Amino acid sequence: MSKHFELMQQIEKERVQEVSDSRIPFSDFTRNGNHSESLWASDEAQRLVQQLFVFQVKEPPQVVTFAGIDHGNGCSRICADVAETLAKNKRGRVCLVEANFRSPALPGMFGVPNHFGLTEALLRDEAVSQFAKPLPQQNLWLLSSGTLAVDSPSLLSSVQLRTRIAELRQEFDFVIVDAPPLNRYSDGIVLGQLSDGLVLVIEANTTRREAAAAVTENLQAAKVPILAAVLNKRTFPIPEPIYKIL
Repeated sequence: MSKHFELMQQIEKERVQEVSDSRIPFSDFTRNGNHSESLWASDEAQRLVQQLFVFQVKEPPQVVTFAGIDHGNGCSRICADVAETLAKNKRGRVCLVEANFRSPALPGMFGVPNHFGLTEALLRDEAVSQFAKPLPQQNLWLLSSGTLAVDSPSLLSSVQLRTRIAELRQEFDFVIVDAPPLNRYSDGIVLGQLSDGLVLVIEANTTRREAAAAVTENLQAAKVPILAAVLNKRTFPIPEPIYKIL
């Protein structure tokens, strides 16, 4: 193993040590340069699904919020991959919820319009299922953020949100919620409190140890269970056989 590779590992270890040392299940979404991105995403999503929903001593969580520490760290993509994997495994009806009113990304990923979604569900009286869009993949729905206004994020602090989350529990077997970055907004904490727990997404080479520690402390103070921490966007362009024995 080269000194350069050892240095990379040590730097990464220091950046996330505060999180990984806190007895939180840790997933490393490291991508080998020989893997295609789609295959890598599928494999890692399957592993995370097993960790969160299959290999559980207690009853698995039904509503899980995913939130990154930093903006643009791939949290939305991980949410989509996990939801698709759950639906593909035929574990029940899955609803993917775009609760990132700051910069919604999920509708674009699936090629569906963003209007008529969570915003409208929080302002109107129809059943929440009326606002969820069925996606081409069987057993998968998307509740997009809906038509957004400047004051839309304030809706995430409304009493109606609690009611809608409770309705989603009744309508779907699993609910995967995409939240805004935790180092900028408190939305993720609110959503985490209404969920069965939160998955923390950490970006390699970007998220600092201090930021991860501060966010973890805030979540614990708010009594939000951290179900797992995911290290994303780390790539080691080395051959597969060598990578496996390191």
